[in-house]
Amino acid sequence: MIENSPKGTKLPSEPQLASELGVSRATLREAMRTFESQGFLRRRQGLGTFVEKPTRVIETGLEVLESIETLGKKIGLNVTMGALDIKHALADEMQAEKLHLRVGAPILQVKRVIITDHAPVAYLIDILPDHVITLKTIEDQFTGSMLDLLNRFVNPPLSESKTEISAVHAHSEVAKALDIQRGDTLLLLSGVLFDVEGHPVDFSYSYFLPGYFKLHIVRKIGRFEIQ
Repeated sequence: MIENSPKGTKLPSEPQLASELGVSRATLREAMRTFESQGFLRRRQGLGTFVEKPTRVIETGLEVLESIETLGKKIGLNVTMGALDIKHALADEMQAEKLHLRVGAPILQVKRVIITDHAPVAYLIDILPDHVITLKTIEDQFTGSMLDLLNRFVNPPLSESKTEISAVHAHSEVAKALDIQRGDTLLLLSGVLFDVEGHPVDFSYSYFLPGYFKLHIVRKIGRFEIQ
């Protein structure tokens, strides 16, 4: 059914589809979760489930940090920025710990949606100490990638990112931004970006829709001694 349906086709309701296919609703839900994780279906809050057919997948190794825009250019994929929210805020306890600040220190918070093939595929949040880069620079120069912007304007230069990877369920803010249902599964990369002197300059959350990204890592075999 999915293979022969054009992109954007709305699927029947879950009870109707289970009846048509002659399967239980539990079996159907599991199958639909699999198709959704592969990018073939998208559930939209309050609207239903629709056929998706991502034409290209952004594939990259995790050994080198590159922006979605840079990765998209490598495969000829047009990557644009959707809704953008930039504001001053005060660091909470976690943000202060990650950025080596005092609680209540001034920070900049940048949230935006990343779009490919006219569909939202990622929701990115960056939190920065307000001395790292000015609000005006972000407003004038920002096109979607905080990494690319910091590489251009931050001194000392950037060095490395310490990143945690997890599968999470979309909370209401993320679900609304990505036009999905609350509770849908997403890939989350949360990390701290450091300059060459070891100072944290950015704390980020990157939520990725499954099916549009394929991430891998090369792991070397550890040495061992034969007793």
